[in-house]
Amino acid sequence: MSAEGPPAPAGPRRLPGRPLVPVRTKTGVVLLHDEASGNAYTVRLKLTKEVLTIQTQDVICVSASNCSANHRTVTLRRQPVGGLGLSIKGGAEYKVPAVISKVFKGHAADQTGMLFTGDAVLQVNGINVENATHEEVVHLLRNAGDEVTISVEYLRKVPSFLKLPLGSPGPPSAHSSQASSPLFDSGLHLNGSSSHTAPSSPPSPIANEPKYEKRWLDAWSVPLSMARISRYRAGAETLRPDAFQVVALDGVSSGLLQFPSTQEHAGWLRAVSANISDLTLQTMEMTNKCCSPCEQVVHMGWVSERLEEADRSQTFRPTFLALKGPSLYVFCTPPVSILDWVRAEKTYNLCEVLFKVDKPQLPDACCSCANLGFRDPDFGDQGPHCFSVLVGRGGSHSFSVELGSELAEWEARFQRATFMEVQRTGSRTYVCSWRGRTLCLTVDFALGFTCSDSRTKNVLWRYKFSQLKGSSDDGKGRVRLLFQNLDTKEIETKELEFQDLTAVLHCVHSFMAAKVASVDAAFMDSQNVTRKFMHSS
Repeated sequence: MSAEGPPAPAGPRRLPGRPLVPVRTKTGVVLLHDEASGNAYTVRLKLTKEVLTIQTQDVICVSASNCSANHRTVTLRRQPVGGLGLSIKGGAEYKVPAVISKVFKGHAADQTGMLFTGDAVLQVNGINVENATHEEVVHLLRNAGDEVTISVEYLRKVPSFLKLPLGSPGPPSAHSSQASSPLFDSGLHLNGSSSHTAPSSPPSPIANEPKYEKRWLDAWSVPLSMARISRYRAGAETLRPDAFQVVALDGVSSGLLQFPSTQEHAGWLRAVSANISDLTLQTMEMTNKCCSPCEQVVHMGWVSERLEEADRSQTFRPTFLALKGPSLYVFCTPPVSILDWVRAEKTYNLCEVLFKVDKPQLPDACCSCANLGFRDPDFGDQGPHCFSVLVGRGGSHSFSVELGSELAEWEARFQRATFMEVQRTGSRTYVCSWRGRTLCLTVDFALGFTCSDSRTKNVLWRYKFSQLKGSSDDGKGRVRLLFQNLDTKEIETKELEFQDLTAVLHCVHSFMAAKVASVDAAFMDSQNVTRKFMHSS
């Protein structure tokens, strides 16, 4: 096999047709799901150009250098109206301490400025209650007398099933009652009187008394350069609904982020993906400065690869793909230097592979819209959005991406990279045989098909691409090509046998498509299945 052609054209430093993605900055409150324990905790996300930061709430001391926010001891004076001015949830029966679930504005707990929603109650009048049940803690607080000393510590991981509010202290309500339940607010503000008279005036502040505030603090950050997003459960083919995790190149993970609605999930997924894509584009441009025009990176990024196990079950693994120069590269981890490109898990010549958008099962209404196989008419991002890469000897890889826009980008860039490679190489020659005679078939961008004797180099026949009217093969190595004679208009049949027929057929497809694209500028867009569906929707 040989490859010859004209000198390669200079590659562009910035890919034409690819819009610059605006940097997304975004904040929002979500649940961080701990799959080991099954609990979920409230966190806040802060997205910037290069980093996704996970923030957790904590109580900090803002007025004194020697005060401790982790462990606070507070003395409350029970008021005739409003009692202690707080409610609690939780207890040992739910494997969490009793937690302050409400602090009522203007009442005893609020007046101290030292108690907050989410504080775990550790002691009541010196009695340790960390392992006490909900009912035991309520009983102690209600019968502790008019002056109650409690020790608290902010519980950074409050299970979401307690449904604690994130806002400021609110007014008391009649919903809380004398009956206690670990999952409902047990009110400690309705002692004896239900009249809604104004609470007593707050005490005068003591000089140098420490002041506390509840704030969102940075817990950890996930660098977005070369990061990946995944919605698959570990080692499984099932998608997590309205959830994803972001994993950095160094392995740092955001954890599983659960969003309150499909709309918010989609918004965050697009925003994080956009920033990752923008950083990937910058990495590509830096790489291309060190590469020759024939070895430019056209596109690269993370995908999920579907693997079939021995028992025919399916799993997914993260895989990094790159379209660079003449090849499709398959990596386990992204290349971060020029030297890393030699450690690809697999490499395929772009002329000998075929990109195919997969068609999942759809409702009839969606199929009738464009008959293209995506999940809904507005091209929503429920995912996964799948494509296959067919390689030589009948092999294939099945991949998926999280967004429809990513699938459209992969399809367009794959076409572009293949057409560029066809124009660079100009021709490809394959050894073949027929009836014991060794031959060579050359697929040439300018001339079409040429068959010659491998020993004498004598040309046996030649046809233009436009003369090919059909083909068939036996699924092994033999192919029958049907050409139309330009003079007689009759069909002439040529049969050949190849060691790797699949690679030859893919090469013929690539050269013919590139030939059409060279005379019809709109051909590439017309062949983009994903983009056609997006436009029609």
